Amino acid sequence: MIRFFKACFVSPDHRGAMQEAPAETRPFTVPPFARECLEAASDAWGASFRHPFVRALAEGTLEAERFRFYQMQDARYLEAFADACSLIATRCVRPDDKLWFIEAARLALVVEHELHAGYGKKLGYTLEDVARIELTPNNRAYQNHMIATAVRGTLVEAVAAITPCPWLYVELGQHLARELGTIPDTHPYADWLRMYSNPEFNTYMDNLLERLERFAREADEAARERAKEAFRLSVRYEWMFWQQAWEQQRWPV
Repeated sequence: MIRFFKACFVSPDHRGAMQEAPAETRPFTVPPFARECLEAASDAWGASFRHPFVRALAEGTLEAERFRFYQMQDARYLEAFADACSLIATRCVRPDDKLWFIEAARLALVVEHELHAGYGKKLGYTLEDVARIELTPNNRAYQNHMIATAVRGTLVEAVAAITPCPWLYVELGQHLARELGTIPDTHPYADWLRMYSNPEFNTYMDNLLERLERFAREADEAARERAKEAFRLSVRYEWMFWQQAWEQQRWPV
């Protein structure tokens, strides 16, 4: 996994309620507009850290069937994330921005594929099984939100809509690594925890948030307000993604 990361992105109380990392502990820069987005979504952001799926994942007590459900839905979600990044690339003027979002799309498909393929062997599913699953209502809604914003929103809105996914996972992974200390090989979700706590993601976040800040400066105030709402909606969908896996959500009718 790390070899792809280096190639793509070298450019510019354990039982208690968990909260997002304080600014001084973040190993990457959070520019002013990104901080405004985070403040607008603070309640929903903190809720993901306290979700029972996340708690059980960290403690190693999460049932394999729930994790299997999550992984398969997540694989399909990442296809839409890659689509959104590809659409954003077509809207960028600067070649280096175009290339960065193209590489972000590739990362979602290639690097994450390694993690999903590994867990597929452990949990008994194939890529063909993933392709055949029905998207949950929450997953489909989140995908539609990202794609619609990438197509119809301004550039800052489009980037704001995709930012919570990597940011929240990186912050969760690094927070859990600090909480747990050394992750033993016997932990059933060691690969997941190690992947998202890896410091290589800090360069990714620096690059993504720098672009979000630049696009925000180039936009008018109305677009910036819509971008903060797009960010907030994605943070809420992130919580809903944990929830759909926790309850193994099905369509009600």
